[in-house]
Amino acid sequence: MIFLFYLLSAIMVISALLVVFSKSPINNVIYLIICFIAMAGHYILLNAQFLAVVHIIVYTGAIMVLFLFVIMLLNLNKAIIPQKSKITRLMAVITGGFFFLVLLAATRQTFEINPRYAFTSDIGLVSNVGKTLFHEFLLPFEISSVLFLSAMVGAVMFGKKDHTRDEV
Repeated sequence: MIFLFYLLSAIMVISALLVVFSKSPINNVIYLIICFIAMAGHYILLNAQFLAVVHIIVYTGAIMVLFLFVIMLLNLNKAIIPQKSKITRLMAVITGGFFFLVLLAATRQTFEINPRYAFTSDIGLVSNVGKTLFHEFLLPFEISSVLFLSAMVGAVMFGKKDHTRDEV
């Protein structure tokens, strides 16, 4: 079990580094998919099968396909992309450093938080997620479903042609 954890961790770290240092956008997306699949393996090791499946479906399936579609649609070539000036690169490094410091300051206190529930071996199973979702978080779940439904109706209404203006 511990060997599998270290193997998945090594795959995640190596694929994340390849995402950062690879020059090709298509290869970046493929390495990110490998990283996400290894992360889903960590969820399975934590006995959170539902979260692992949702992670693979949502992130690896939907979002990475969108990234790949946008990259192919933009057709990024090195001849088209202008090189950034040294001051722009320096400002990007400084901004990234500040962002890293903010992340360190924000996560410093997270290790002191006491967990709300005691950890049990069946905490991530689908039945327990469903019980928690439909008992403790029923109102926010239903409000979000109404919000999504109204967003879909709004998108259909915006996308539909107005036939009354065509007749005039």
